[in-house]
Amino acid sequence: MKKIIVIIFLLTISLPLSAQKNPGKDHAKSNVNCKTCHVCDVPTKDDPCLVQCPREKMKTVYESPDKTVDVVSLDELSKKYLPVTFSHRVHAQMSVLSGGCGTCHHYNTSGPIQPCKNCHQTSRKRDDISKPDLEAAYHRQCITCHREWSHGTSCNSCHNLKTTNKEYQKEEVKKKVKGKVHPALIEPAKIVFETKYEKGKMVTFFHDDHTKKFKIDCTSCHKNETCLKCHDVNKTSNEKSKIIRAQKSLDEHHKKCFSCHKEDKCESCHLGKPSEHFDHKKRTGWVLNKFHDELSCAKCHGSKIPYSKLDTKCVNCHKGWNIENFKHTITGLQLDETHAQLNCEDCHEEKNFAVKPVCSNCHENFIYPRQKPGKMVRTK
Repeated sequence: MKKIIVIIFLLTISLPLSAQKNPGKDHAKSNVNCKTCHVCDVPTKDDPCLVQCPREKMKTVYESPDKTVDVVSLDELSKKYLPVTFSHRVHAQMSVLSGGCGTCHHYNTSGPIQPCKNCHQTSRKRDDISKPDLEAAYHRQCITCHREWSHGTSCNSCHNLKTTNKEYQKEEVKKKVKGKVHPALIEPAKIVFETKYEKGKMVTFFHDDHTKKFKIDCTSCHKNETCLKCHDVNKTSNEKSKIIRAQKSLDEHHKKCFSCHKEDKCESCHLGKPSEHFDHKKRTGWVLNKFHDELSCAKCHGSKIPYSKLDTKCVNCHKGWNIENFKHTITGLQLDETHAQLNCEDCHEEKNFAVKPVCSNCHENFIYPRQKPGKMVRTK
């Protein structure tokens, strides 16, 4: 009985070892360690468990989609089929919501953008098996995205067979693609979500605050987005895709918010009704004047979130000024000759510039701004 158990045990450990030792004729010629490309011990054809391509470290391409080429003709491998006409600009315009230019242009050295064939061999028989050949690189790049929604992945989805009138067919395809652009994305001012959270079902998300006031980049929230996030997957290939709101799980919604907001304060977002736009005066008692209103929140509050309350004394931020170099006109009020001779604290008690100045130290029944110590002027 013991012998049988030992034999079964030896068989179970030998199977994965044999799977590793028979990787195929091309792989067998290479000295590349299996773990260079695979994350599991026994990769198979159905589950190769490939490592993620470390593109982030090598991203050096940052071009505006408007400055890039409109159409690219992929003709390096055109034997059976016509060259593929690729709508480069449309894809580039939407790459900001995924991985940017580096999604395709990975491992690009600084300088001009290199063609794929400079790194990926055109021959299917590779010298370096850790790198896909050109055909595999093209297909993996395109099909990975397109198979996620209703684009077909059959050959004729992208390829046209060669005919006697090749040039005509090629030009017809180009004509359909050239000049095509993705419609401009309309940034919503706010989005109201109705949730199932009993203590507060309504969540109001002010999108414009996050992008304009907090200066948060699109990719801070929109990472690796695909067409599927906005477009209906049930369309046919000839039908214009409907815009839909992507259905996200509870974890997906919270994950993006929790990167800045505390996880344990549900009531800060979940309310009984849609919330009003953030009003700095109502919430903090500090009115943002023309100059402060143009600043991002982090400019005064720093990058630490949640923001902490600041001391309202100007000198806490503006340390480089004094009474000799300060020009009152910058506030929009040009002091008259009499008031220009006074000390700041004669009107601004305890040098608290955050509150309304007082006139009662010198005048009876004078109230600012009904009576002004000078004239209002236009500021730049």
